[in-house]
Amino acid sequence: MRWGHDFGSLAGVLVAVLCALAFLGYAAAILVAALRHARSTRSFGEPALLSKLVTFDATNRRAIKSVLLVIAMLLAFVALARPKFGSGTKIVPATNLDVVIVLDYSKSMYARDVVPSRIARAKAEVARLIQDLPGARFGAVAFAGEPMSFPLTSDGAAIAQFFRQLDPNDMPVGGTATAKALERGREVFARDPKSKDHVRVIVLVTDGEDLEGDPVGVAENCQREGTRIDVVQIGGRAPEVIPDVGADGKVTGIRRDDEGKPLTTQLSAEGESQLARVAQVTGGTIVRAEHGDTGIDVVAHALQKMMREELSEKVETVYAEEYAWPLGLAVLLLIAEALVGEAPRRRRAKGVAS
Repeated sequence: MRWGHDFGSLAGVLVAVLCALAFLGYAAAILVAALRHARSTRSFGEPALLSKLVTFDATNRRAIKSVLLVIAMLLAFVALARPKFGSGTKIVPATNLDVVIVLDYSKSMYARDVVPSRIARAKAEVARLIQDLPGARFGAVAFAGEPMSFPLTSDGAAIAQFFRQLDPNDMPVGGTATAKALERGREVFARDPKSKDHVRVIVLVTDGEDLEGDPVGVAENCQREGTRIDVVQIGGRAPEVIPDVGADGKVTGIRRDDEGKPLTTQLSAEGESQLARVAQVTGGTIVRAEHGDTGIDVVAHALQKMMREELSEKVETVYAEEYAWPLGLAVLLLIAEALVGEAPRRRRAKGVAS
C-alpha cells in the first residue's frame, strides 16, 4: 500500500493525532464516569428504587456518540491520505530524444592534426553518431562567421548528407561565431512544436579558435529551457598549420598571412575555459580530442546509454486510489452519531377508554 498525500507537513499529522487523542480522552472520561455512576448507584441503595427517581441517564449514549465521532474522524484522515493499492501495470512509452549537431566549418578545421583532417573526420564521426542513435531526431547547424541550419527530422540520412555536402570553403563568411551558432540551435528547437516535450541536446563540435560573441550567455538561456550542451573540443593549445585547400578538395599548400608567414591554429586558455563553461552551465560534458581522435564517439556512447537506460520504454505498477472506502465509512458513522440522541424518544400516550 502507498499513500498519495503526506498531509503536507509533519504539523498536519501532529494536529490529527492530537485531535484524535483529545476525542479518545473525552470518550474514555465518559465511560469512566458511567462506570463510577453505576458503582455509586449500587452502593447508595436499591438500583430498582433509584431508577424510578431518575428520569434518564444519557452517559452511555454520550459515550457511544463520542466513540463514533473519534472513529469517523480517524477514517476521514485516512481518506485524506489517499491510500493506494497496486492494481496492475502500465507501459510508459519511450521519451524522444532531439539532438541538434552544431559543427564548426571555419578554415582552421582543415588542420590535419586529426587524420585526414579535422573537418573530414568530424563529418564522418557525426554521420556514425546519427546512425548509432535510431529513434532520435536530429537537426543541424553548420557555422563559420554565420550559421546555416537544417530543421529537426527523423531522417538522419538527410542530416548526414547536409554536413557531407559542405566544406569550409563553402561558408560565405569566415570566422568562428560560436554564440550565433548556439543561438541558431535554440531556434531549431523552438521552431519544432514537438521538441518542448522531448529531451533536447546540442552537440557542439569546434576547434574553438577565435570564439565570437558570448556563447556562455546563450548556454545560460539553454539551461533555463532545459537544453543540454555537450562540447567536443577538437583543437589544442599546440600551434597547427592550416592547409590551403582548393575547390576540388585537394591541398595546394599552406595558408599564409600578408607577410608570407604560415597561418596556424591553436586554442587559447581563455577559449578553452569558455568552452568548458558552456558545457558546465547546462550540465553537459566536454570532450577534448587526443591521440588523433575527435572525441565525438564519447558523446555518442553517452547518448546511446541515455536512450537505453533513461529514455527507454518502462513498465510501472499502477496504483488505484481507495480513499472512497474509509471516507464512506466515516460518513456512515457520522450519520449514526447524529441518529443516536442523548434523550429517549417520547412515546405517545395510550388513549383512555370512556
